[in-house]
Amino acid sequence: MASTAEISLVGGAFDGETITVELDPNGRPPLTHHHLAAGSLAGAEIYELESAEGEPAWRYCWRGPAT
Repeated sequence: MASTAEISLVGGAFDGETITVELDPNGRPPLTHHHLAAGSLAGAEIYELESAEGEPAWRYCWRGPAT
């Protein structure tokens, strides 16, 4: 069974939401997250992984729209 982590989204339309991501074999989450709006890439927001002080150790920060 793969390990997972809850990571907060910071900025953009989904600020304050959290997502559950699967961790790689080294215990790290994916470097980016494309948060889909209405289930399509047309309105997706791109979030990039950043280190955070304390717990949780990571957060996804908004980088802009995918299109």
